Amino acid sequence: EFPVFGSVCEGHEMLWRIIGSENAMMWIAEEPERLGRQIERVCAYSLELTKAQIKAAAGLLDGMVVWGDVAYKKGMLFSPAYWRKWFKPGVKAIVDLCHEHGLPVIYHGCGNATRIFEDFIEVGVDAYNPLEAKAGMDVIELRRRFGHRIGFCGNMDVLLWATAPLEEVRAAWRCERAQARPASMRAISSAERRRSAAPRTPSSCSAVRRPTIEAVTSGRRRVHAMATSPGVRP
Repeated sequence: EFPVFGSVCEGHEMLWRIIGSENAMMWIAEEPERLGRQIERVCAYSLELTKAQIKAAAGLLDGMVVWGDVAYKKGMLFSPAYWRKWFKPGVKAIVDLCHEHGLPVIYHGCGNATRIFEDFIEVGVDAYNPLEAKAGMDVIELRRRFGHRIGFCGNMDVLLWATAPLEEVRAAWRCERAQARPASMRAISSAERRRSAAPRTPSSCSAVRRPTIEAVTSGRRRVHAMATSPGVRP
């Protein structure tokens, strides 16, 4: 027996997968309000995907993982104020929907997003993953700072797992296990995915060419229709 979680991307994760990270960052700076209106439509689509998963699972889900990378190892990718205005409402809508169906929510976000942890607590996120060790995330310090208002999953350094001698990995595991008390609302796991060290070629990059924002927003009516029409499944 094991838990089965659904999985959905929140607004920013969905956005950069569509237009590429470079374009997302540039347009937040150049066209913040215009891109914001597109973000609202993307968030609406993500909510419909969540509804569709819950309906299709027919009571078999144990929870939902929300994917949303909004930070790198030194902090947020963009202003927390911009996240709060345009992305936070979409996260809250997904969390509220999941809670209505009795599903806890684990939010997955790489990097150091501690500047918006209070916001995650406010919207009702139940636990945060992966607490990326190489981004300076320390689960003990986070517990002291945020108490038991949110659960934590991860914080084991995946680079240690991949490169250190087995006995060193075992010692780190024993240390982490000793720190994870039953009341600490913590699950031990790796702190991030292990990516290949092979260099990326231009053809493998998500944003080799930079289209104009007009090319993306021209399709917004179709995306909006998919997200709001009751007879259309995402």
